[in-house]
Amino acid sequence: MFVLGIETSCDETSAAVLDDGRVKSNVISSQLVHQKYGGVVPELASRAHQRMIIEVVDEALRCSGITKQQLHGIAATQGPGLVGALLVGLNFAKAMAYGLNIPFIAVNHMEGHLYSDFLMDDQPRFPFVSLIVSGGHTMLVHVRAPFDHQLLGQTRDDAAGEAFDKVAKMLKLGYPGGPIIDKNAATGNPRAIRFPRTFLEEGTYDFSFSGVKTAVLYYLKKNGWLDDPEFIAPDHLNDICASFQEAVVEVLARKTIEAANELRVKDVALAGGVSANSRLRSKMREVCEKEGVRLFYPKPEYCMDNGAMIAYVGWLRLQRGFVSSNDLPAVANLELV
Repeated sequence: MFVLGIETSCDETSAAVLDDGRVKSNVISSQLVHQKYGGVVPELASRAHQRMIIEVVDEALRCSGITKQQLHGIAATQGPGLVGALLVGLNFAKAMAYGLNIPFIAVNHMEGHLYSDFLMDDQPRFPFVSLIVSGGHTMLVHVRAPFDHQLLGQTRDDAAGEAFDKVAKMLKLGYPGGPIIDKNAATGNPRAIRFPRTFLEEGTYDFSFSGVKTAVLYYLKKNGWLDDPEFIAPDHLNDICASFQEAVVEVLARKTIEAANELRVKDVALAGGVSANSRLRSKMREVCEKEGVRLFYPKPEYCMDNGAMIAYVGWLRLQRGFVSSNDLPAVANLELV
């Protein structure tokens, strides 16, 4: 069964072809236009998707070695995401499926990330706990069976990736902030500055990262670096990055392993853009090995927004006879169910 997946929820235009759940192609076009603005500009993102969608889909089909007439279904992200950006991919998928007289399947973007671990040869076993960390979301999910999910907790304010972006902006390091801070932190001392860890009240699996972000703000302000971060010595800049990163990663890892122990699951999976963070992966390996839990995470290209994860969920749903209506709107706040 060949399924085409299309992802346009934010600033990546991506398309992929899967053959019975195995990736045959995965093409991603990242939008560089947003870098000079320090964040994604929705209107520019929508226009870039419009320019790239045909080229990206054609390339995904070419790389897969199949023709569009061989497709059995087309999946596209319905939400959450930027509504204008979602409309481009969603309407393209609807029109293409209609023209080919094949099913169209709408996919929840976060569900795509959750199942990205199944694009790998080594896969988690049900039930497991999934930590989904991206620029807009931080979620801890109990995955009991395919499409049987329980949301354990989520961010109450800034998502982890959003905090990385905001701190990088304070330090004038550029956008997106996650990879830059990760790179700088590699040679920094994570114990140089004790930024706060916010675990919230006892028994909750919710997250909050606005406090650590604000702590970095006040630290820079106190030292006179808020407006002139270029005067920070390179070694100390790396210490700031490493200390901030450690504060975020420690909370993510501790809450995830606590959930795994409480639910008595033996598999934990990471997903989303921040799951590519080197310190998060190493910290999760530490806590999982200590507790005898197996850890899974996708390849870097499956951590970022990509068509392969959308195609995979579409393939799973198509197997179960699920088909979406062409009247379906783009929805920015879908619940993960």
